[in-house]
Order: sequence, then structure tokens, then C-alpha cells
Amino acid sequence: MRTFASRWRPGTLRGRLSLVALTTATLLMVILTVAFNTVVRQHLQHQADDELRTRGTAVAATVDTSGARVRVLETPGEELLDANVWIYAGDRLLEKPPSATAAGPLTRAAGALAARGGTHCGTARAHGPVRLCARPVPGDSTGATVVTALDLSPYRSSADTLLFASLALDAAMLACTYALTRLAVGRALRPVRTMTDQATRWSAVASEERFGSIDRPDELARLGGSLDALLDRIRALLRHERQLTQELSHELRNPLARIIAELDWWQSRPRSAEETRIAQEAVADAARSMRTICDTLLDDARDNASAAPGTSEVVPVLRRLADRAVTTRPEVEIVVTGPATGPVAGVVDALLERIVSPLLDNALRHASARVEIRVGEQPAGGVLVEVTDDGPGVPTSFAPQLFQPGRRADPADGHGGAGLGLPLARRLARSAGGEVHHEEARATGATFVVGLPSG
Repeated sequence: MRTFASRWRPGTLRGRLSLVALTTATLLMVILTVAFNTVVRQHLQHQADDELRTRGTAVAATVDTSGARVRVLETPGEELLDANVWIYAGDRLLEKPPSATAAGPLTRAAGALAARGGTHCGTARAHGPVRLCARPVPGDSTGATVVTALDLSPYRSSADTLLFASLALDAAMLACTYALTRLAVGRALRPVRTMTDQATRWSAVASEERFGSIDRPDELARLGGSLDALLDRIRALLRHERQLTQELSHELRNPLARIIAELDWWQSRPRSAEETRIAQEAVADAARSMRTICDTLLDDARDNASAAPGTSEVVPVLRRLADRAVTTRPEVEIVVTGPATGPVAGVVDALLERIVSPLLDNALRHASARVEIRVGEQPAGGVLVEVTDDGPGVPTSFAPQLFQPGRRADPADGHGGAGLGLPLARRLARSAGGEVHHEEARATGATFVVGLPSG
């Protein structure tokens, strides 16, 4: 179940970045607004205090403390000075504003400030906030104090107006921030959308184009390089899969042909029990060969062929391979020659068969009457297998393309094959640390040489 936060969280990167920017801007605006309005209110209060002190100084100048009693002198403009002014001699109230009562909240607040002595300010409430400041009369020994008051409502009103204005400005700024962030992020992500569309289009048409060929900002260039590497790996895997499929098809063709031939021969007329047994053994042998082919090629596709330990007696393995292959062209003689004890190769029997089998099939396909398989040892160590036929040989112009997948010297020569056997033999040999090459020095026929490590 989705939580409340995840339900309201935007699903796009553009929306999330815009939300982050809006949240950050909101926090910043709140901090700045609180700080600004605090400073404004403090400044307005200082202004009110300065005005009160100025009025207090003016009123204090009208207080006569030279005699035995404190007297308030009558001066021009005394109505202005008497407004919101309290004069005390010690704790005795000498004068108060006409609108104030002796027991009113403002008079009590003024008396409290006067009783404290010294210059002090405070805030009281009477139909609104009122600021009061007490000022001792200079040079007086009787404790005469002047208290002045000022209504803070206009100041508070100005502060509230500034607060509402700042909140409105904050709202406008946040709206602009969100809109501009979405616009900027959208423009910044436009190349990413373009790359996404390109990747979709390229995958649909199997294009060879790459992201690295287009000029982009550094971050997107690095992303493009990573995507290019990923595309190359995917294409390599697809090519490998296609190659494996082709090789399986190529290698399984001969065993399937043997099975079909045996079944056609067995069904063509009634057979004796012995003939039926021989046909069944041939079909079973072809099926086992197919299983071996699949296991070998799949192991090699998983890169396990070169790591799998094992050895094989080369001559017996090749004799078995020749016995099975003779049914392909019975008129062609297959001869296997080698030392009596036979060298030992550092590969398993199945892999040795898969390496030599395409070479033998190719020799049988082009031989006139004889195919020879010679087994020996290399001077520098290792096993050497030569497969030679007495056919027309490899055209000189085609020799450089022999081991390229899908290439044939003459596709219309009437022979089966897809041009995959020789590349498969070389690839399998190399996976085991060996090599396959064509011997070009022979005058007639074709010779392919397999070099494998010793077991």
C-alpha cells in the first residue's frame, strides 16, 4: 500500500526536482521573512522609544526641583506636553493625562516604571498596545521621574502591513521559482528525452549509430558513453546468440541426416531383426552425437570449455569420428594415421570431436576419393592433427576469407554447408589454447592443421 507521502510525490524527475527546489525556496523564504519582520518590529519599537525619550526630555525641562517641593512649570505648548505624560515625585503622582484615571492600567504601569528608578521602557495594554518610558529629572535629589506613553497601534499596523506584503511577495516568488525550475529542468532534460527517443528508434531499426558521436554536455556525454558501451555489449551478446544458433544448426545437420537416412532405409522394405537392431544403434549413436554437440557448444558459449579440465587419447577419438563420418560418403576412404600409443591432448573427447568434425565434414564434402587424418606431435610441445583431402583445394583468392563466418568459395557448387564449420573449429580450438589454420603450401587438395596443447 502506498503511503501518503509516496502518493503525493511526483513520478517524474522534472516534478521531483521542481518539488525539491520549491521546498528549499519555501524554507529560505520563511527564514528570511521571519528575520525581516523581526528586524522591522525591533526597528519600529526603537523609533517609538526614541520618540518617548525625546518627549520625556522636553517634559523634564518643565519640572522645577530647585525648591523644597517639586513643581511643574507652566510653559507654552503644555497641552502637547501633558498628553500621555505622568510626573512623579518619588512615589507621589504630581500630574497625569486628563484621559487617564489614577487606578487605570496605564497609570499603574507608569507608577511601576517610576518606582524602579532610572531609565526604563515597557509595554502595557489599554484598548491596544501602549509603550511607556520613564526618565528621571536631571539634577534632582527628590526622585522626580517623567513617564511618557505612546500608542503602538500605528507601528504595529505598519509592521503587519509589511508582513502581509512580504508573504504576498513570498508567494509570488515561490510560484515563479516553481515555474522557472520546471522550465529549466525541462530544458535541461530535453537532451535526455532525445537520447531516449534515439535509443528506441535505434533498437527498432538495429542502427549502428552511437550517442558518443553527438556533441553534448559533459554529464550527458559520460551517460552517452555508458549507453554506447551497454549497446555494444548487447549487440555482442545478440551476435554471439545468433552465432551459437547457426553453429548448432550447422553441427546438428549431419546427425539429423543420419537419423533420417536410417529411418528411410528401415521403412523402405521389411527388415530382419538384426538389420533393425543395426538401424536402431545407428539412430541412437546419431542422437548421442547430437547431445554431445549441444553440450559442447553450450559449454563453450558459457566460457567453460577452456576452463574444464580433461585429456583425450587423440587417435582413438579420431578413429571413432571417422567411423561415424564414413556413412556420409561411403565412396570416400577415410584414413587415420598416427603413433601406436598416440599423443594425449589437453582437451576432453567431446571438444576434440567438435574441433575436428567440421574439418572432416569439409574434407568429405570436397574430396574425390580419399581423406587422410594424420596425428603427430609438435616440436615445441603439443598435439598436431592434419586433415587432408584430394579435392580441388582452396582458391587462392578465397584463402583470406576461409575462417570468416558465412563465407563460401562457391555457394552454387551444389555442396551443403553454411560456411560456419571452419570458424567454429578455430573458435573452439582457441578456447582450449590451440589453433586451426589452412596449409597453403600443398599443390593439390586442401590441408587444415589443428594445434592443441598436450594433456
